Amino acid sequence: MTTWLDSVAGIVGPRHLITDPDTLAAACLDWRGRYRGRAQAIARPGSTAEVAALVRACVAAGAPIVPQGGNTSHCGAATPDDSGRALIIQLHRMQALRAVDADNNTLTAEAGCTLAQVQDAAAGVGRLFPLSLASEGSCQIGGNLATNAGGVAVLRYGPMRELTLGLEAVLPDGSVLDSLSGLRKNNTGYDLKQLLIGAEGTLGIITAATLKLFPAPEATATALVEVSNPADALALLHALQARFGDRLTAFELISGLCLQLLARHLPDARPPFMPPWCVLLELNDGGDEAVLNQALAEALCALRPQADAVLARHARERAQLWTLREQISEAQKRDGPSIKHDIAVPLSQLARFIERADAALQQAFPGCRVVCFGHVGDGNLHYNVSFTRPDNVDLFDDEPAVNTLVYDLVYAHGGTLSAEHGIGQLKRDWLRRYLPPANLAAMRAVKQALDPLGLMNPGKVL
Repeated sequence: MTTWLDSVAGIVGPRHLITDPDTLAAACLDWRGRYRGRAQAIARPGSTAEVAALVRACVAAGAPIVPQGGNTSHCGAATPDDSGRALIIQLHRMQALRAVDADNNTLTAEAGCTLAQVQDAAAGVGRLFPLSLASEGSCQIGGNLATNAGGVAVLRYGPMRELTLGLEAVLPDGSVLDSLSGLRKNNTGYDLKQLLIGAEGTLGIITAATLKLFPAPEATATALVEVSNPADALALLHALQARFGDRLTAFELISGLCLQLLARHLPDARPPFMPPWCVLLELNDGGDEAVLNQALAEALCALRPQADAVLARHARERAQLWTLREQISEAQKRDGPSIKHDIAVPLSQLARFIERADAALQQAFPGCRVVCFGHVGDGNLHYNVSFTRPDNVDLFDDEPAVNTLVYDLVYAHGGTLSAEHGIGQLKRDWLRRYLPPANLAAMRAVKQALDPLGLMNPGKVL
């Protein structure tokens, strides 16, 4: 063991300094199996003070720092480079719920808490923490913050930026930013937490956050509804919003191909019907659940009298419907690799974008396959392309051409190449093509000011 790693062991304790090759290899591989790096070791601190001491030790040794939560990034944001010099800092041990203030509708959690733990803690005091992701049992709050996670309830509650009131973080010099306020109004200078949220660990390591809670809904109504195409889905969205307002919490678009992949690879997630497109929607409200379900049934009968639809009768059926949406990524992963896009366009442009992108891809790559699904209520699509060549051979050789085609159309329709998954390594080089030079210059200036040595998660975002 090197002298430097001896000092790391002295900070976290020998048990929490990991150099085992198998454990290191798993931490150096991203969730998709796309990026593989190397690192000197993994350190697992148990407190903010230990995180700060680790950062100072890394600065003294000139060692890169890679913060890692649940390692569920889709963009290689938590994977070290191949230099083998980095220290991976995992926050699994930092799972304390520092405060739960039901009267203030806030909860302060350490970054190593899983999203599910925070949801359960909120439910324990009759409140709701509304962020909901397929990986909520393993993704951690620190990673959710670092990527500004969105999920299925953004339509009503917004992404992590809107769900966060205060933040604690260790900055690249080892100092601690202490701003765990539970205030809704606080205009004392720059809102520094917003620099760190969505920065993917390149400006500091988030160690705790004060999060907004909401009244727990007393009534829920969930339905899977056939639609003819994305334009039809948007018409239904607007009609339901006009009728139910912000009680409409989730509105997810799912293509028929997604359902076919589920039936092929995950028979337990069996779709009740096979339409060309469908939406999974949910209402939340106070009061009587039977009344809410009856209102939704009447609305769907009036708005889509000829469409197939399934309304969940109880919690178990609701979970079965949500399993369809949550397991799409796993079904596609089992089917083989794909060129993934986490894009967003204005709702007014969404149907036109899908139509034009589908046509352009078929012209450029005849026979290619597009798996399209996502949070259509806020314009965020997961638009994944495969089989650009027969049998999906050498798919990633076509990735530059596919990305150029898709992203050019995204920006032509007023959109963005990253809606909720972040930039990481996957999209880093595409920022130069699509982000205005002044925006990039400002981002580089912030990075230089906070991390002049470039040690904090190098190679990500910029």
